Amino acid sequence: MAEKGKLIVISGPSGAGKSTVVNRAIQGRTDMCFSTSVTTRSPRPGEVDGKDYFFIDQEHFQQMVERGELLEHASYVAHSYGTPRAFVEKQMDDGYNVILDIEVQGARQVKEKMPEAVLIFILPPSMEELRRRLESRGTDSGDVIEARLLRAKEELKEASIYDYIIVNDKIDDAAADFAAILKAEHCRFAHRKHLLETF
Repeated sequence: MAEKGKLIVISGPSGAGKSTVVNRAIQGRTDMCFSTSVTTRSPRPGEVDGKDYFFIDQEHFQQMVERGELLEHASYVAHSYGTPRAFVEKQMDDGYNVILDIEVQGARQVKEKMPEAVLIFILPPSMEELRRRLESRGTDSGDVIEARLLRAKEELKEASIYDYIIVNDKIDDAAADFAAILKAEHCRFAHRKHLLETF
């Protein structure tokens, strides 16, 4: 029987390199998957229901909220998004470590509903480096970059709810830290105490 998976919540400022770190860390692993969110927005060309998102209407979304079926939820630009608890728990029961890339407010909701979730905050090495990364993207105006830096400072103030901090200075080191955290979490007594019953 496969060992039960973990829910891994990843957060960090825009430009910290969260996706790069995670994708490097899980390369070649077959025990990892990303959570699939529900959303009330319409599918974009090429998006597949159940793979990219679970596309539902606002009434169904509200019912899920009221029944406590979402680990976290939020609204952006007139559309609602959330993480379905049943999907996450099914993947974990099947032995997958489920990765959830969300902002601090969402992470706080997940921690309340699933205290065993592992929360990891990914930091850039400095605010100066974060600015450099945002500017080097070439996709945002100066005003947007300043807003992102301001938001990053706000997020840092709320980071005390996290279990771990990874500093993404060198990508390979940060990815190794992520893998080490996952390994340690799977070796926790609470996670493996059932093994004692086999002796």
